[in-house]
Amino acid sequence: MKKQATCNTSTQCKKRILAIKDAMEILSGKWKFHILGTLLLNEKMRFMDLLREVEGIAPKMLSKELQDMEMNRLITRSVINTKPITVEYSLTEAGRTVEPLVNELATWGEAYRNELYS
Repeated sequence: MKKQATCNTSTQCKKRILAIKDAMEILSGKWKFHILGTLLLNEKMRFMDLLREVEGIAPKMLSKELQDMEMNRLITRSVINTKPITVEYSLTEAGRTVEPLVNELATWGEAYRNELYS
């Protein structure tokens, strides 16, 4: 006899699934973790510095990802009145809360890669 799923009736389960869905929507994509990880290691970065650091990303995609993360309050964009104008990106307090997740993913990825290639 097949065991019935209990998530359809459990409020706690529904909240958990909704929270996971929200997190996946905000953090999904090929580049967001790379950008967040880079900003975690560097307090502030300019657009071109991020473009050089996030290998393989196109300028248009970096701009889109930064806009998404700014809209979701993970990063902040600061315009500095220089000539030419300088734009710096840094993590917000909410963005810094992703650090344990980034670290755990890196640890898991390293262990998984070692298991595959050893």
